[in-house]
Amino acid sequence: MSGPLLEVRDLCVEFPTRHGTLRALDGVSFDIAPGEILGVVGESGAGKSLTGAAIIGLLEPPGRVCGGQVLLEGRRIDDLPGEAMRRIRGRQIGAIFQDPLTALNPLYTIGRQLVETVRTHLPLNAAQARERAIELLRQTGLPAPESRLAQYPHEFSGGQRQRVVIALALAGEPRLVIADEPTTALDVAVQAQIIRLLRGVTQAHGASVMLITHDMGVIGETCDRVAVMYAGRIVEIGPVREVIERPAHPYTAGLMASVPSLDDAAGGRLAQIEGTLPRLDEMPSGCAFHPRCPKASPRCSDERPELALVRRTRAACWWPILESPSP
Repeated sequence: MSGPLLEVRDLCVEFPTRHGTLRALDGVSFDIAPGEILGVVGESGAGKSLTGAAIIGLLEPPGRVCGGQVLLEGRRIDDLPGEAMRRIRGRQIGAIFQDPLTALNPLYTIGRQLVETVRTHLPLNAAQARERAIELLRQTGLPAPESRLAQYPHEFSGGQRQRVVIALALAGEPRLVIADEPTTALDVAVQAQIIRLLRGVTQAHGASVMLITHDMGVIGETCDRVAVMYAGRIVEIGPVREVIERPAHPYTAGLMASVPSLDDAAGGRLAQIEGTLPRLDEMPSGCAFHPRCPKASPRCSDERPELALVRRTRAACWWPILESPSP
């Protein structure tokens, strides 16, 4: 296909409460091209995981999509009934979650879960599905996959369970994989293995990836483009090298400055962004970042900026950073 695989247009999500309705996502828009890996990064509570959940129709009640559209291969999917959306999940969109134990049934063997998933989405008999399950585990680097099919999730290490979850996500040959913090619970060495595996296996299957993380290092190693989220909105989006090396939005620059470097002087303090993410019921007027922004002006508290082209990225800022930040 020549157009985007996934199109998200002005997506809004709200949560009704006793004290009023809270807007958690407010006009989120982005595309993912076929074969592309898009990173979505930001602080906890910025709306990253909520965006992924809204795309695949897994919002926790009472959360609901209250505006915008989600299109997969040109077809709108955000307004589909539950059964139709369930057919899309797994077959056209795969999901990898932060904690593999929540994605695996502890009462069933790994083999049963893989075979059932394969047979749900592909026209294969039991023997063929078993062979595909073995091949998927082999592709994810799990040793002796034939003998592991009879084992239960608790018999696997954290990194091995995540490999199984990746195999499950790819079992239906989806066009898009949404990976929500897939390495958070793993140690650094295993994180690197899983990220390399995710990129290699999805490319081998021709799948696009939406990689949700708070780790800019993972973004830099893995993604083609990156979207930076803050308070339920995208504040900057563009090619990953451009965003990392020459951030245009002050929030992005703050995120990059807080990443530790091997070149930092021993014992030196890490830079930090002053203040905290605003509560949904106390969202500032204008630009939500202005109470924490070193470049804020009166206009920032009165008018909300939209994404606009700044060099090779788009940033939602009245006073974007036009020069390269100091190393």
